[in-house]
Amino acid sequence: MSTPVQLYIYDLSNGLAGQLSLMLTGRQIDGIWHTSIVVFGKEIFYGQGIMITQPGKSHHGSPLRIVDMGETAIDEDTFNEYLSAMREQYTADKYHPLEFNCNSFTNDCMGFLTGGSIPPYVTSLPSDFLSTSFGQALQPQIDALFTGRPPSGAPARITPSAATPDPALAASILQSVTAQATMGGPGPSNGILSMPPAPPVAPAPVPPAPSLPAPDASLVSPMHITTNPASFHNLLSSHRAVVAFFTSATCAPCRMIEPVFGELAKSKSKPDGGVGFAQIDLSVGLGGALAAEYQVHVTPTFLFFLDGSKTHELKGVNAPELRTQVDLLIYEAFPPHAHMSLSLSALEAIPLDPILFSQIPNLDTMFTKLAGFIDGVTAWNGAVTQAQVKQTLTRTVLPFLKASTATSPAQPPMASFDHWPTLTSSLIANLQLSELFPLVDIWRIALLNASFSAWNATKKVQEGPLNRFMDKALQAGDVPRNYLLTVLRMLANAFSNQVLAREVILFTRERVTKLLVDALLHDDVTVKNAAASLGFNIAAYLQKQRIDKVKARDDSQSAEENEEWETEIIVAILNAVERETNSEVTVHRLVACLGLLLRLSPYTAQVTSLLEALDAQRVLKGKLEKGGCREGGVGKKDVRRLILEVADKLCPDMAMAM
Repeated sequence: MSTPVQLYIYDLSNGLAGQLSLMLTGRQIDGIWHTSIVVFGKEIFYGQGIMITQPGKSHHGSPLRIVDMGETAIDEDTFNEYLSAMREQYTADKYHPLEFNCNSFTNDCMGFLTGGSIPPYVTSLPSDFLSTSFGQALQPQIDALFTGRPPSGAPARITPSAATPDPALAASILQSVTAQATMGGPGPSNGILSMPPAPPVAPAPVPPAPSLPAPDASLVSPMHITTNPASFHNLLSSHRAVVAFFTSATCAPCRMIEPVFGELAKSKSKPDGGVGFAQIDLSVGLGGALAAEYQVHVTPTFLFFLDGSKTHELKGVNAPELRTQVDLLIYEAFPPHAHMSLSLSALEAIPLDPILFSQIPNLDTMFTKLAGFIDGVTAWNGAVTQAQVKQTLTRTVLPFLKASTATSPAQPPMASFDHWPTLTSSLIANLQLSELFPLVDIWRIALLNASFSAWNATKKVQEGPLNRFMDKALQAGDVPRNYLLTVLRMLANAFSNQVLAREVILFTRERVTKLLVDALLHDDVTVKNAAASLGFNIAAYLQKQRIDKVKARDDSQSAEENEEWETEIIVAILNAVERETNSEVTVHRLVACLGLLLRLSPYTAQVTSLLEALDAQRVLKGKLEKGGCREGGVGKKDVRRLILEVADKLCPDMAMAM
């Protein structure tokens, strides 16, 4: 024999929410909903514990709405046993208006009786309220009202910010609602069967406070006490990620791990269908049936669900592993960057090690040529003489380079490089631009030495030789190809040291960008290839930093990031890709550079608009067609796969956008 089940819905604000919510919160909230379940001739609700009264006879008065929820085949004795077990979970001290309230209890009962749930507009009220600036401002006070309640049981006073519209009225409404929600009613004459009610509390006058602390995340981190399969399935269907804790009253290890699970629920939950945490006691209600459904035989057991499907199971007390698995689940459900959910196997297969130019010329020949340039200077300027410069080069610099590039070093690297800037400045001041490329090549080779690059990282790069070399490369007029090429290769080698790379990006960004943009459009294919390599090194460096920030879930912007700079580089790369029709190697490095910049860019929205305007997908795919790169288009399979991946997954389709 089946029994009808009804849902009674009350507005605890008595219409004030509907009238004033728009003014106080900026959103229309029709009511502060309280619900109860009516079955077997009784009205059951949660406030000061589980309360039972005759239908419509509670202190809440007459319901605003009565909703028929179908029928239950469960008999009254079974339901009473269920309520008895639930009393251990739904106690007066656990009540919270936004986390664990009357609607939590009603929804649980509904799942037990009918397999259904109460209307979403009731259960979504907490997140609706908290999404408003007023709700966020009141979060700490609401939390203190219930977690820091005075011994008498009277609600604490709430002091919203003076910036809140009519703060005293807002606080009075909230305090009155809370008092009405938690009161047990006028007394036994009302037919309520439960503990003695707390006395009514009148709203106190509220002085405005100057400011409020930051919102407490606990208010949007409900712990779902689940007692039946239907309630749990509703939770799975309404949340992308769910962590379920199967426990029992007699399980000592469960009591050890429960605080950790509670802390995770408080700090990691996401409202509005995000991340939910459920606690299932096998001895309460149909908790045992739910455990049997998922073949849980021991406690504590933790199950992890993504989009309704179980992804992992953890048994026993292991707090570090529990935290790790929760983080992994959240990371998979809500990757910190939209592109993290994309399958980018070709891009991810690219090593992020910098492209270095490690070829070593005949050092004796190179130094002889440089010595000849020095001897050709007729009017030498500076405190360091020609003879001193040649002596330092021959006795100190040349042996260091030979030792550091030899297969078996003949001598250890120099302990000090402090004379290098003075030596370099003297040569830059006295030699012609066309005569400087051997000097730049010395620096290119030296930067491959870990000690030398580390030493440079401790100096002011913006005032040192690297910057001066770039200034010469950017001067007006024709810059000799050999000099420009060697400067680009030297800068690429500067990325052999991560600290030095950071200094180059931070303190010479403007010069590096100008040099890179100009070189990418150079007529010489070797220069373009060196520029593409430098661009790749910059993008790979940023990619490493961005991956580390994603793993740490760090949303702050690092000093190396700059939106204007990134968009300028992207424009230059796409222009260079479109113009490059001969070198597949250059195209490969340029597309890899573009992909790394786009993958975890903090400026995805802005860059997407730019890519649309530049018709980036068409430009990239054009390299695959005849004539796009050499006669038949890009031929290597791995390069073709990378181009298609970057074009289709990271660049918007103009046709689709229109």
